[in-house]
Amino acid sequence: MKTFVKVLGMASLIALGACQSKQADNVQNAYENQADKIDNQADNLEAAADNLSGNASNAAEHAADALENKADATRDAGENAADAVDAKH
Repeated sequence: MKTFVKVLGMASLIALGACQSKQADNVQNAYENQADKIDNQADNLEAAADNLSGNASNAAEHAADALENKADATRDAGENAADAVDAKH
């Protein structure tokens, strides 16, 4: 599922790339790179959660979910920032 979401996100970036300025693309790419780092942290935490049991596993899974939500929010912020850059030009 995550792979599908990442592929869909990249396809969206490519589609938006045709509509955005180079500066807006750079802004959005910076946010996207940060979101990818956060997603990787979530993936690592989920892998660690697989080795835990009980409450520790649940806590790690919830933390991973929170990281994934943060990554999504970062991507949304990047889109908004890119739109703001384009609106100024």
